[in-house]
Amino acid sequence: MPVEPNPVQPNPAPAKPGLKRRWLFVILALTFLFVLMPFLFWQATWFGKPLDNAQLAKSLNDRADPREVQHALSQLADRILAPSPAMRDSAREFYPQVVQIAQNGEDELRLTAAWVMGQDNSVPGFHDELLVLLRDSNPMVRRNAALALVRFHDASGIAEIRSMLQPSSIAVPSQGTALDERLKPGDAINPGTLVGRVEHGDRAISELRSQIPGTIDRWLVPDKSSVAPAQPVLLVDPSNDEMWEALRALYLIGDAQDLPMLDNISHGATGDVALRVRQQAEVTASAIRSRLK
Repeated sequence: MPVEPNPVQPNPAPAKPGLKRRWLFVILALTFLFVLMPFLFWQATWFGKPLDNAQLAKSLNDRADPREVQHALSQLADRILAPSPAMRDSAREFYPQVVQIAQNGEDELRLTAAWVMGQDNSVPGFHDELLVLLRDSNPMVRRNAALALVRFHDASGIAEIRSMLQPSSIAVPSQGTALDERLKPGDAINPGTLVGRVEHGDRAISELRSQIPGTIDRWLVPDKSSVAPAQPVLLVDPSNDEMWEALRALYLIGDAQDLPMLDNISHGATGDVALRVRQQAEVTASAIRSRLK
């Protein structure tokens, strides 16, 4: 049978001259947005654009938006640590506001204020306020205050610093008919993490959130069991970052009673501890032994 010839394929229509140009504009616009959006986000976050004095004062007083206050506090810390004497001096007029935030601010603002006050150890008022914060109800505020006091050559917070190297317990705030455990041993948590819920007899349910970072070691009560007010229900191992900060502080203020714990950490006897933490424990122990000679 004769083979029929292939039908002639029509030539494709030539592309319109403006089509490629339009696609080029679209690609350029998308590229610009990919660059612009992170920049705008960066501008809006804590460590974004520098604030002038008027903006700094306004943000420090903006109690309706804690993020604005934290942004201002971080900018103030930048000024304190700046190499320029004029920039460092410009921070001082805002020191009374920092103390006020430490006294009356929300938890996250008090802990940030404690960190800021630790950046300038020449201010007696900061030292006095940090001593007050050692008795704060929030453990993270107490820890920041204890670490900041080391900058003042003050070891008043050493007990709090030592606690950062030990497991901590989380207690329920009130009595409950059943504890609903939401996480399991080995899970990492941060301040604010929901670890469980507590059921009450009137069908009300309250949340149980962590105030500290770390890793869940174990639950101290069985799931669905009743709990008493202020009963510890969860044991949390310290985070590597918290341990590292505590070890750096003990490098300066630690004493002989810290050596057994430091040796355990440096030899890896305290669980899953990062190498940098074990190394810092060894360096800290050496510094303490040198002071004891």
